[in-house]
Amino acid sequence: MSQDLSLLEEVKLQAQVLVPILKALRAEIGKEKADRIVGQALTEWSKGLYKRIGEQKGGNPRERFDAIWADLRPRIGNAVDRDMLQDDGVVRNYNVTRCAYAEFFKALGEPELGTVLLCDIDFHIADVAGDTLEFKRTQTIMKGAAYCDFRYRMKQG
Repeated sequence: MSQDLSLLEEVKLQAQVLVPILKALRAEIGKEKADRIVGQALTEWSKGLYKRIGEQKGGNPRERFDAIWADLRPRIGNAVDRDMLQDDGVVRNYNVTRCAYAEFFKALGEPELGTVLLCDIDFHIADVAGDTLEFKRTQTIMKGAAYCDFRYRMKQG
């Protein structure tokens, strides 16, 4: 990840490489199998990436989680609009009401790829916090919902 690129610019570059590969695989082995293989590979890559980033940040699991988001938020910039519902140090609940990433991947006709490349990383980043954090999201704009519901609960102790 480059701090010089916005996350949206980085994702667009990734898509320029991944979409042709995905289309070629679909033509060769079928959509379902190609999507499964690429999805699994990208998921493993993303989980490993955020685990390594967290380890590089150091500190306890919650500090690593916070450090990743501190780096990522400026790169997200104004690509999403969110409504903060609660943020009291234990609970952080908000809804993303506009998402340029979803707009981009829907325009490409590849919302499933967008889900794997972007939406799922929220869970991979939450995994860095281990059992100090509970994260739930039941819907995303990428999958057709009106908003993405982010629900975080920091566990004490």
